Amino acid sequence: MTAHRNLGFVAAAATLLAAAPLSAIFQRWTWLIEAAIVVAVVAGAAALSRLVRAPLWGQVLAMLAGLTLGLTWIFPGGAELLAFVPTPATFAHFAELLGDSVQDMRSYGVEVPDVDSLLFLTVLGIGGVAVVVDVLTVGLRRPALAGLPMLAIYSVPVAVYVDSVPATPFVVGAAGYLWLLVTDNVDRVRRFGRRFTGEGRDVDVWEASPLAAAGRRLAVVGVAVAVAVPLAVPGMTGGLMNTVANGTGDGTGRPGQGGSPGRIDLFAALSGQLSQSEVTELVKVTTNEPAPFYLRFGVADELRPDGFRVRVPNGRSVTRNLPDPTERGGRGIEQRRYRATVEVTKNLNMPLLPVYAEPVKTEDLSGSWFYDPNLQIIFSNRENSRGKRYAFDYVRSTYSPAVLRAAPSLPADDPVLRGQTVTPSVQAVDKLVAQLVKDRQNDYDKVRAIYNYFSVENGFTYSLSTKGGTSGDDITDFLATKVGFCQQYAAALAWLVRAAGIPARVAFGFTNGSNSDGDTYVLTNRNLHAWTEVYFGGIGWVPFDATPAAAIPGSVHSAWAPDTNAVEDTPSAPGVGPTGGATDPSTGPNQRDPHEKDPDQGLNVGAGGPNQQSPVWPWWLGGALALLALLAVRRSALRRRRRARAVTPAATVLGAVPGPRGGTREVTVGVDAERARADAHAAWDELLDTLVDYEVRVDRTETPRATAERLARESLAEDTGAVTGVRLLGRAEERARYARDPLTGEALHPALRAVRSTLAARADRRTRIMATVLPPSVLLRWRTAVADRSTRLVTTTGRLRDRLLRWNPRRLLAGRPAR
Repeated sequence: MTAHRNLGFVAAAATLLAAAPLSAIFQRWTWLIEAAIVVAVVAGAAALSRLVRAPLWGQVLAMLAGLTLGLTWIFPGGAELLAFVPTPATFAHFAELLGDSVQDMRSYGVEVPDVDSLLFLTVLGIGGVAVVVDVLTVGLRRPALAGLPMLAIYSVPVAVYVDSVPATPFVVGAAGYLWLLVTDNVDRVRRFGRRFTGEGRDVDVWEASPLAAAGRRLAVVGVAVAVAVPLAVPGMTGGLMNTVANGTGDGTGRPGQGGSPGRIDLFAALSGQLSQSEVTELVKVTTNEPAPFYLRFGVADELRPDGFRVRVPNGRSVTRNLPDPTERGGRGIEQRRYRATVEVTKNLNMPLLPVYAEPVKTEDLSGSWFYDPNLQIIFSNRENSRGKRYAFDYVRSTYSPAVLRAAPSLPADDPVLRGQTVTPSVQAVDKLVAQLVKDRQNDYDKVRAIYNYFSVENGFTYSLSTKGGTSGDDITDFLATKVGFCQQYAAALAWLVRAAGIPARVAFGFTNGSNSDGDTYVLTNRNLHAWTEVYFGGIGWVPFDATPAAAIPGSVHSAWAPDTNAVEDTPSAPGVGPTGGATDPSTGPNQRDPHEKDPDQGLNVGAGGPNQQSPVWPWWLGGALALLALLAVRRSALRRRRRARAVTPAATVLGAVPGPRGGTREVTVGVDAERARADAHAAWDELLDTLVDYEVRVDRTETPRATAERLARESLAEDTGAVTGVRLLGRAEERARYARDPLTGEALHPALRAVRSTLAARADRRTRIMATVLPPSVLLRWRTAVADRSTRLVTTTGRLRDRLLRWNPRRLLAGRPAR
């Protein structure tokens, strides 16, 4: 029974490891602690039932009872006995949690906070899987089938986490499954009695069979391939919004696959796409509002030392009733209801939908889309905006400066004030804010003082050639240089307003642009924009756009936030519409702004459009030419080196010297035999490479003389000079290989040249070109060199493995003396 208990505990541990992918769903690790407690109780109940030799159905009942007790202890309903014994009220509480979990799954996006209903559902599922895995592994001895319920756990984050589940939890879960299989294998071996080693000694040490070892290697390779392939295959990775979701958008414009809106770094996407010169159509919106404000799709309201970030949204399904902003309308606030229809092109691909602020009703959207009333955005964890068409009703609120000036300041314990005024301390910013808000008595006057600071009169200008960060250092640089684009104006205004103790955030969306047809606006990447929203007590979020209006096509200003570069309080001034929107009088609805030579083009979040990119084919062509040049140079250098050695020197007579008896004798300097052999080998290698280049068969099993005779007979029959040359080369190689004295005094280079000329003359044009620009002999040598190095590497690895195996604990135990 000990083996069964061990196998049961391993099954429980493997179940917890298989649940590792759930870490991608929850914000904290509470679920893991609670799941570990329940799985431990289930494993303990299974061990106790086997200890009393209960049948399989008894073991199942014991595990279910343990699961119930564990859930009762962790999720009490208030009417339990002894704090862990369930009552009917406990099961009613469980049913209520299950009912709430259905709604909470629709209301929360990943990553999910610690909600009792979702935690209960998760722990219940993991505990149930633990029961099934134990039955399959221990009761039925079918551990391989236990992978199916484990895979069911992994399918949960895959289904709700559109971005793709990280690879590390998958590896952890796979390791648990492999551990379970190995443990079962060991247990099966032990059932046969005592093991013995390969040396025949009867010792209690298990040594894996070659088949089992091969199985483990295949399992490890399979897991590695499953993790590596999605990372290596281009079609299996996310696109731009997936990159943006990781907070590292680089503006490459690759298509995305939706994803978690809580992980999107909209600033990264915005700054990465400002240099795009091509116009890409993203959205077409039709509204019955005469002069609509900006179309929103995202908000960044979490300020950290490294800048603004997007937090995880929470909300309810858009199919349910949405909050009605008219309920908080007060004196001086004008609220009118309008309707809009939006068509999203295939170029806009993100888990957010563009809507006007404060929607109250949506149509043609599924229950997978949610509305966050705090952020006023529509998001999804399952779908994306690409190709969507939908309609919605919304409320447009306009304010007078008087009503904003009369808005009360938020109390110190207000959650919006505490959450939306957190600002890292930056000395330069704090000093500037203190100067700007000095002697201001209300929040609106403080905001206007900061807002008016970003004007041309104070030296601020619009430019794309600046860094787009939003950290404290970036804001300080922007305030010092006073040059930036919409991202920096919006982030800087929000930062300064927060530093004044007033809630503020950065919103993202589209301006109206200049491309309109009646009540329909065609919005492109040039209309993407960022602005600031400020919260006023009793009113809500009010937009302020500090970016210079002349630089933004379709920029809109209002009575409470007028253009800082225009004359205030002059409704009759040119370019000021009935709603206070500031436009350039020189531009009509379909004319381009003359200042648009450096427009705020925004982020091209879809990337399906015609972005101008440098062509790739010159790089491929240059690489191919470089490879051809390398091959040709390599072959030419090798030929020259062999040619230098291809003339075998003869013995040289230096002259006559006096002999011992008054006569004379000749002094002869002998030839270096080793050098002569090397010369002959070099000439023969060059001949073989020439044969490979001109597609003449080479038989490595033939002797040099046989090869020379075959060439003379088959390839060089009509050329006497070439036949003589190839026979000379064969005789030189034969003497160099087998004779004591190599061949000397023969010129091998002319022989090589004669053979090569004849082979070239008899080859077709394609073969001659390939022999020059893409020599097959060089490619063959490279392949051979790679194969040799691979063989040496395998040999070295095998020797290292053999040396390491000497210190294997199993071998050390196997070598201990028997007692």
